[in-house]
Amino acid sequence: MNRRSFLKKIVGSTLALLGIGGGTYYYARDVEPRMLQINEELISSAKIPNTFSNFKIVQFSDTHVGFHYSLEQLKELVGKINKQKPDLIVFTGDLVDKPDTYKWNNKLIEILRSLTATHGKYWIYGNHDHGGYGTNIVKKVMDQANFQLLKNQHITIEKENHEIILAGLDDLMLGKPDLKKTLKQSNPNQFTILLAHEPDFADTAANFPVDVQLSGHSHGGQVRFPFIGHLYTPAYAEKYVQGKHLLNNKNLTLYVSRGIGTTRLPYRFLCKPEFHIFTLRKAQAPV
Repeated sequence: MNRRSFLKKIVGSTLALLGIGGGTYYYARDVEPRMLQINEELISSAKIPNTFSNFKIVQFSDTHVGFHYSLEQLKELVGKINKQKPDLIVFTGDLVDKPDTYKWNNKLIEILRSLTATHGKYWIYGNHDHGGYGTNIVKKVMDQANFQLLKNQHITIEKENHEIILAGLDDLMLGKPDLKKTLKQSNPNQFTILLAHEPDFADTAANFPVDVQLSGHSHGGQVRFPFIGHLYTPAYAEKYVQGKHLLNNKNLTLYVSRGIGTTRLPYRFLCKPEFHIFTLRKAQAPV
């Protein structure tokens, strides 16, 4: 950690402690974590077929059910997602916070199963999904909820005889990610969306025929302060923390979700939870 980063952590931690001692504690624990934002983004590319114009993709991430995020809250989230009438739903990892101690039940499956999308529901592993011996448990739950796992593999989404590619990478921290395997025999001329839990993987993805990467993991830092920014993010979410980023001469666009739930500490401050709606649009090729 360099001197600037060290001072940032010290000042930020001091402000956090002072704030939590007053009304900020209540706001950060009980108010902002429930202030869900719906962020809409237009994705435009000449590689997107005309038939996919106005195709709607919903991404949600990092629910961390069980750690100050209840099944009732998840049910509310599902209702809001279904209201968007998405064509495709993707979940970018970390379903429950601690798979080894979570009290698994059919209600979780029923809530996730009630999500509907005309072209399917897909998901990838996050580090919490693999952690705590959760790998098989989480997969079984998502299978029963009619989500298809993408683990170092890709599928084609077809509409009126035209296709785009949806690819999913295994978790970077606790899985065995292999992007070459993921994109094997894919058509580099087709519009390709990559699901990768950790956003900093984009620096690697930029060297492959990937047009868009959707990630989570960072939680946006969870606690942010003016002029200071986030106080902490996990490994592989240190460079790209939230929002939209352009890489490789704008050939790759990365979107980092702040996620739904919280982890480690049950606070959000100036970092509201969110899910994204991405609308595809055919762009004219440059002359």
